[in-house]
Amino acid sequence: MGFKSGQLQPGALDLLILTALEDSPAHGYAIMESIWSRSGELFRVEEGALYPALHRLQIKGWLAAEWGLSEANRKAKYYRLTATGRRQLARERAGWDRLALGMRRLLQGE
Repeated sequence: MGFKSGQLQPGALDLLILTALEDSPAHGYAIMESIWSRSGELFRVEEGALYPALHRLQIKGWLAAEWGLSEANRKAKYYRLTATGRRQLARERAGWDRLALGMRRLLQGE
């Protein structure tokens, strides 16, 4: 059983996208595939959620984009993290780590 993007907690999609772009720029389909594979096929991000989120993250200054050619030799927009995006990724990751720790403690009765 996986989670579709509409079932994610607020802010989770941003973190998934920023994490997918941490190592290298990627186009939309590659971002979706990265999230799917890196999550152990748990998180499925749909195009209808991904592209508006990419646009929103560009407006926030967390992503930059430029046109290039995909592996299939098709025109594709490649997204990359900006310096601001990398700082935001660190903040988001720290917040989710705290949340996960608290949930683990709560669920395990610590």
